[in-house]
Amino acid sequence: MPRKPLLCLLTAVLALTAAPAAADPRPPVPQQDAFYTPPSPLPDARPGDVLRSREVQLYAEPFRVFPAPVRAHQVLYRSTSATGRPNAVSGTVIVPPVPWLGGGPRPVLAYALGTQGLGDQCAPSYQIRVGSEIEIAFLVQALLRGWAVALTDYEGLGTPAKHTYAVANSAGRALLDVGRAATRLPAAGLSADAPVGVFGYSQGGQAAAAAGEQQAAYAPELDVVGVSTGGVPADLNLVARSNERGVGFGLVVAAAAGMSSAYPDLPLGDLLNSRGRDLVRKVENACVAEIAAGAPFGRLNDLTTRPNVIDDPRWQQRIRENLLGNTKPAAPVHLYHGTLDELIPYSGAVALKNRYCAAGAQLDWRPIPLGAHITTVSLWGAAALNWLGDRFAGKPAANSCG
Repeated sequence: MPRKPLLCLLTAVLALTAAPAAADPRPPVPQQDAFYTPPSPLPDARPGDVLRSREVQLYAEPFRVFPAPVRAHQVLYRSTSATGRPNAVSGTVIVPPVPWLGGGPRPVLAYALGTQGLGDQCAPSYQIRVGSEIEIAFLVQALLRGWAVALTDYEGLGTPAKHTYAVANSAGRALLDVGRAATRLPAAGLSADAPVGVFGYSQGGQAAAAAGEQQAAYAPELDVVGVSTGGVPADLNLVARSNERGVGFGLVVAAAAGMSSAYPDLPLGDLLNSRGRDLVRKVENACVAEIAAGAPFGRLNDLTTRPNVIDDPRWQQRIRENLLGNTKPAAPVHLYHGTLDELIPYSGAVALKNRYCAAGAQLDWRPIPLGAHITTVSLWGAAALNWLGDRFAGKPAANSCG
């Protein structure tokens, strides 16, 4: 590496050990922060247009002693719901001090974080300000390579509406639109022609895969060079049924709440019994650890006054609308999944891989032997980011489809 860029890199890293910043009061939670409340009515804006922004400090640790040496802006941007309605989504655009050494515009990583929860206090744009975001290592890896990072909070997480958790059509649009917002935010200094890499795991993997499928029709002007996605809940029927009486049952309840938020026509609230109403109320205001611990080993039928609610034709129609793999992504895709994933069955990933190949996708498929849900991203997440680095460098991607 040439000496001058190396010195810039070292300076940025050493800045993390600089003297503590002056007193920086803990920001209010989104429920008490007017920034997250969209203007009403929404202005006539394009998807991805920034409705408002502000510069913020980010922290990698909960004591909030050392602010990250980056330029960071929270954004409220125009997006589109699963049913096609204009909405406003919050997010964060981060630009590192490290130079981009690859030539051409600085790349943008459109990053969809894994499950955060359904309560507004779980929004990534808030957690990264208070130092509680658990995926910080991957963010640092991207920033140290000179990439800008655009994080979405997803629809209804942070903003007043309910979070549409596990709804692929909503999440994919929110992710593409935060990539657009990053390039349209003057303070970020990013080019409209910047190459964009899409990245996510678990809930983020669903969003990333959906973004890859939607990009050609929804955001054709974005130069998406690759989609790196893992642990994808591609088939919600499979995920729901495999987690009945399992450790991940709380996430099934969260997904049911998220789907009913996205699609008001779905029967749920009026079919819950008292136990179900109490659990859904708790889940809608909780972060992921509370959701996972609050309802293990349950069944949906224990929460409703009518059995097998998700077999209702209305539920099955909406689930089919969010099934991933039937649309060919325009960009190459890197798909990885642990063979022992206890939350999102490996068989679903194999089926997704087969649908992508049948659709004509350029797919680099990586099963992770003996990988459980969390260990898989711990073992392979850095490699998945490196795969995007090769796409930013213009290297051709492998193709696992015959």
